[in-house]
Amino acid sequence: MVPIYRTVDTKRLFLDTIQREFVRKSIHLMIALVPTMAAWNYQFTVILLIVGILVYTYAEFLRGKGQSVPIISELTALASRDRDKGHFVLGPVTLGIGALSALLLYPHPAATIAIYALAFGDGFSSLAGKLFGGKKIPWTGGKTVAGSLTCFLSVLTAGLFLSDQLLPVLIIAIGATILEALPSKDLDNIIIPIGTGLIADFIAF
Repeated sequence: MVPIYRTVDTKRLFLDTIQREFVRKSIHLMIALVPTMAAWNYQFTVILLIVGILVYTYAEFLRGKGQSVPIISELTALASRDRDKGHFVLGPVTLGIGALSALLLYPHPAATIAIYALAFGDGFSSLAGKLFGGKKIPWTGGKTVAGSLTCFLSVLTAGLFLSDQLLPVLIIAIGATILEALPSKDLDNIIIPIGTGLIADFIAF
């Protein structure tokens, strides 16, 4: 019989992990606003992303020195994973760089689907993996079948929202899912949009 305190601790740890993941992915999903903002004012959006990356980097530098920046440092601490404890939390930086790279490298709609793959594909896949767990995919650093399937469906849905060309959208969704499954940690925020945008641009999406 498992001691009650161990069961309670396990549940508390699980809920804490899910809470952190929800906070992280809520921030992650906000990057989906970038294509809409870019359609309204491209230059302003690019500048905003650059400024956001620089401001966060400085705030995180100060946090590492023991100085707290209101809101930014609190959100960072709340959303950070166990592996980030005592380290510079790189995720928001790579998230901004990934979206910025897609905007600078690719035209619409390739840039848009690349950013949606980052926001929805990567964002929802991580939540699904944490919530449902299940069978893990070998050589992916712990990625799950549930997470990868969620990534595929998310990118497929986003792609069909942008275009009625089923075959190109399927190719893009498969490519994004493969990229998301790579054991790249926070670098997936850069790899996914750049790789997905390259695929979309190559097949003239």
